Amino acid sequence: MAKTKSRGRRAEKKAQKLDEQDFIELSTDDISKSDQTNIPNTFFGLVDSSEIDYFKQAESTLNINSFENDEERDGFINSVIEEAQGKELKLVTNQICSKLMERLVLFASTKQLKQIFKNFSGHFVSLAFHKYASHVLETLLVRAAALIEKEILQTDEVKYEEEDGVVIEDRNDSETIEELFIKMTNEFKPYLVTMIDHQYASHVLRLLILILAGKELPSTTTSNSVLRSKKSKIARKMIEIKDNEDFNRSFQTPESFKVELREYFQIIIKDLDTKKARELAIHKIASPVIQLIIQVEGLVDRERTMWHLIFAKQSDGEVDEERSFVEYLLSDPVGSHFFESIIKNDGARPQYIERLYKLYMKERILKLANRSTTGVYIIQALLFKLKPIEVEYILDNIIPELSNLISISEHQNLDLATRVIDASIGRGNYLREEIITQLFKKYAPNYDFQNPTTQGDVSTEFLENVLQLTGSTLGNTKDDWPTAEERKRALFLEKLMESDYRFVICVWFNFMALPIERFVQMCFHGVFSHVVENSLVVEQNEQKPIQILRKRYLNIYQGQIVALACNSYGSHIVDKLWDFTVLLPMYKDRFASEMMNNSQKVKESTYGKLVWKNWSMELFLRKKYDWKSLVKTQEQEFFGGDENTERVKKPIELKMERLAEEKKKQQEQAERAQSGYNKRKLDELTGNTDKRQKLRGRRRE
Repeated sequence: MAKTKSRGRRAEKKAQKLDEQDFIELSTDDISKSDQTNIPNTFFGLVDSSEIDYFKQAESTLNINSFENDEERDGFINSVIEEAQGKELKLVTNQICSKLMERLVLFASTKQLKQIFKNFSGHFVSLAFHKYASHVLETLLVRAAALIEKEILQTDEVKYEEEDGVVIEDRNDSETIEELFIKMTNEFKPYLVTMIDHQYASHVLRLLILILAGKELPSTTTSNSVLRSKKSKIARKMIEIKDNEDFNRSFQTPESFKVELREYFQIIIKDLDTKKARELAIHKIASPVIQLIIQVEGLVDRERTMWHLIFAKQSDGEVDEERSFVEYLLSDPVGSHFFESIIKNDGARPQYIERLYKLYMKERILKLANRSTTGVYIIQALLFKLKPIEVEYILDNIIPELSNLISISEHQNLDLATRVIDASIGRGNYLREEIITQLFKKYAPNYDFQNPTTQGDVSTEFLENVLQLTGSTLGNTKDDWPTAEERKRALFLEKLMESDYRFVICVWFNFMALPIERFVQMCFHGVFSHVVENSLVVEQNEQKPIQILRKRYLNIYQGQIVALACNSYGSHIVDKLWDFTVLLPMYKDRFASEMMNNSQKVKESTYGKLVWKNWSMELFLRKKYDWKSLVKTQEQEFFGGDENTERVKKPIELKMERLAEEKKKQQEQAERAQSGYNKRKLDELTGNTDKRQKLRGRRRE
């Protein structure tokens, strides 16, 4: 199977030739390296072999987490912390023991965290520049941010309490976490410039900026976040350390943090000029730091000094040096990451982005979209940042060539198609039909999507082109994890089905064309099973040909229900079939009968039990009439949400209505005949009366 290309990291060739003057002078090879003499290198001692064995065993015990209850685990942690007391610094700089220290920080109580913080005091800089200690320090900073918020929410009258509710000490009797944190930030100030492009310290600096700005602190196991790279995420998974509830959220911060943040930015920007700032912006380590500074500098700097160091002022027109730099950003992998980030975040004012777009990008939208590893990501970001009229202008340029643009890169640029669909929806389904036409042209050129129900058998072309089933992990027996590429393609197909029902119908045809064994493998696959599950949707105003096609699709599930119900992924599909068989009670009854005939096997399965409950199988076994009433209720509720929507009627219902109408007509005819007969009789009687009156008049005369 082809390897997944990592965007901007393993480009097979250099960026395309630039239209304007090449930005050669800003090549990352020429960037001046940090002053190595300014990096502290404190030696805290070695851990004894006997101590390593103990701490390694303790780390393994915490990793397994085989404690019977939280009290037992807390007792074990307390004993390990006591054993590590006075040895914290040499433990965090040891490869094996640093993992133990990080786990201890995650589980430590308030008092224990404060003690660890105090023990690190005066050595935070050395820890930040260390390969192993920097990870422990990052975890400690996140937990400290949570404790600082706790201090803010407590009033002066309330005592500072530990998590379990036991009063430890008055807040006024000792240093608060906020005071300890401010002391630590002061330690870093002489080294901030050195930290920007350091392999380990730059991560600590980014986290410090996020905490001081009160921004969300991302998970350490999420790649491509503000804090973590893809490589770092993989390393975190390998050591099996999971985040606690303090991650993936933001915290309240005191006013003193804004002051510290302003001082940090002033120190960093103090000796920077435009050339140096641009060098840092395209440096693979320093670039994320500069991105973050641009994102949050508006909190403490209305002039946005860092932005104007890198780009010209808003009042300036086209600048040759700026044009060369922007062209480099549009063509360089690291530079495009930087440009994409500052466009996406809210740090740059919209008018700043609009100026760069109009000066350097608007006239060559299609050309930039053809740069599959660089410029195309900038175009995608612009679709959600510019004014509506500019977004429509970009769509007008891209949509007619969408099928070709998707095919440019080796693995196809699925992100571009997804962003175009989202942008179209945001603009009231702008050029919706053109987008659908282009996507079918690319992935199913032989499929008549305009008249899907009138065509015969369809091949698996659509599924193969989108999911690339050949060569995938489908059918593997070695418990291979689904790849990132498979997950990406599956999500893209789900996006297509969500955007237009014609893609759902096309997927039905492709599933029916698959060998049944292959289809069942998809139902058991960790990623492709979601595609099957999302294909089980019914339109409210379903026409008769679509209902017939739905019956054909349901036929491939017959005989497979029990196996699906007992599988972790397939059970979700069987649950979804309950709704998908609405208005088709015959199929619902067939599937329930399959489970009833193998009731023991279904009930013995963990997943089968859930399916059995969701399908109300006990009613099916014991009170069939009540189960059918439940089916009737589902049919009434399924299309009952919209008053203007009429549900599709069954053939028997149509026949009964036709018979009732004919009977009504016969009754009306009978009534009209009876009414005519009565009228004639009345006329005859009335006529006789008139004759008698005339005869009486003549006699009087």
